[in-house]
Amino acid sequence: MAQSTETTDWVSRFADEVIEESERRAPGKPVVVASGLSPSGPIHLGNLREVMTPHLVADEIRRRGHQVRHLISWDDYDRYRKVPEGIDGVDKKAWAEHIGKPLTSVPAPKGSSHPNWAEHFKAAMVESLAELGVEFDGISQTAQYTSGVYREQILHAIRHRADIDAILDQYRTKKAPAKKQQQKPLDEAELEAAEGSGAASEDDGSSGSAGYFPYKPYCGNCEKDLTTVTSYDDDSTELTYTCTACAFSETVRLNEFNRGKLVWKVDWPMRWAYEGVIFEPSGVDHSSPGSSFQVGGQIVGIFGGKQPIGPMYAFVGISGMAKMSSSRGGVPTPGDALKIMEPQLLRWLYARRRPNQSFKIAFDQEIQRLYDEWDKLDAKVADGSALPADVAAHSRAVRTAGGELPRTPRPLPYRTLASVADITAGHEDQALRILSELDPTHPIGALDEARPRYDKAEAWINTHVPADQRTIVRDEPDAELLKSLDEQALGSLRLLLDGLASHWSLDGLTHLVYGVPKVQAGFPADATPKELPPEIKTAQRTFFALLYHLLVGRDTGPRLPTLLLAVGQERVRALLGD
Repeated sequence: MAQSTETTDWVSRFADEVIEESERRAPGKPVVVASGLSPSGPIHLGNLREVMTPHLVADEIRRRGHQVRHLISWDDYDRYRKVPEGIDGVDKKAWAEHIGKPLTSVPAPKGSSHPNWAEHFKAAMVESLAELGVEFDGISQTAQYTSGVYREQILHAIRHRADIDAILDQYRTKKAPAKKQQQKPLDEAELEAAEGSGAASEDDGSSGSAGYFPYKPYCGNCEKDLTTVTSYDDDSTELTYTCTACAFSETVRLNEFNRGKLVWKVDWPMRWAYEGVIFEPSGVDHSSPGSSFQVGGQIVGIFGGKQPIGPMYAFVGISGMAKMSSSRGGVPTPGDALKIMEPQLLRWLYARRRPNQSFKIAFDQEIQRLYDEWDKLDAKVADGSALPADVAAHSRAVRTAGGELPRTPRPLPYRTLASVADITAGHEDQALRILSELDPTHPIGALDEARPRYDKAEAWINTHVPADQRTIVRDEPDAELLKSLDEQALGSLRLLLDGLASHWSLDGLTHLVYGVPKVQAGFPADATPKELPPEIKTAQRTFFALLYHLLVGRDTGPRLPTLLLAVGQERVRALLGD
């Protein structure tokens, strides 16, 4: 059973509900939770919530000793709708010729080792999920459809097409509410709701000379789905279609034809029934009135199934970026995030927020604050002072039912590692020297002790910090600035230099650089802010700016204690005019 500390979080509450519902619907069988991903382009961090929500619930169910299957349906038999922006190896005009084909029939970007478009983008996600500790059963919808797995379900849907049409018609006749004029720019959460994901907005079937039809053949000539069913015989299952793209026409027997698929609003509930799905979340675009999740709840009964428990999940944003969409270029993927953060941190961001709460993932300076917050939580969990819900989120971040995720042996502060990586510019021996001096009582013996966190921080510096914000230590002292200093400034430098040797550690230098302005003003170096007048803060800022100018030629830079350690005592003395 789950620990008592884990009974207060959203994951445990859903797990209770899912286990109860599974025992009611399918007693004695494994609990089935599901996700669906379309490899139509880079699978981004918003899509990851589609996986992490059921993963966390499935993992809690496993922790309690139940059998559970987490299905990931790769919607690789969906039509190729448009060419995403900014994909390396893709000529937009050339790839636009493939619009309308199944994703598995579209060539992979040039230079890819994968056989088609879908496999190219699926592979990156599979690799990220492995690093995140997500256990799942992958199902290729191309394989399911083209091998005839769903043949009976397709024929059943077509026999009941009038019933499906009647359900869908309830929503077709409803007028969409008039859009209010925007008084301000949409924020990211609103943009997610307004734009949708694409799949939810697909048509729900075609009405032609054969009447309503919930099935689309892919053309036998050009492979596109720009087809119209012109006749169908229920007894023989003979179906005739024409293609508007190439004018091809053919007659096939649907009881032996495997080159087509049910339209989305019928396909999804069919799969709920076929797989016996108990839990599957959906994005806001799938959950609005008349959308696929709501309509699917009625259509699933035609297939003898029930709608899953399905929480709506909210938007996942990126610091400084607009709404993520896989049809746009430059959209961060889980792989991008895992280059700059450990899997535990990324798991925690999804675990600590309820599915209907939006949150942001930081690729800018905010990542340092997030890591500080994570490290504080880690310490509170270790000493027993963390709140139960925080303990639960932490537990779900660092381990799965299968065990602990690999972690950094010496998790030094991310901001410190980033500063060291910045200053040393790839010189590992220099980085090790600095890191070994952070805590002389417990020195780090090898850079591997700080990995993989050090590598993530270095990647962040190299890929997300602009060149003009990188730290370059002066080669020579700023003689002109040193000559212009008054007695007050020179006195502050002397106090710092006199204390360097005896304070040469991260904590010691922190105490020293903050203490110099206090001592100059006649206060003890360890005086607390409450004991000091407000002007001490101003004096500290002035002192820090002077040090930055003398060391790196700017007003700001990495935290001064880290910078001083990085520069080294001898060079610090030279640059400060000793």
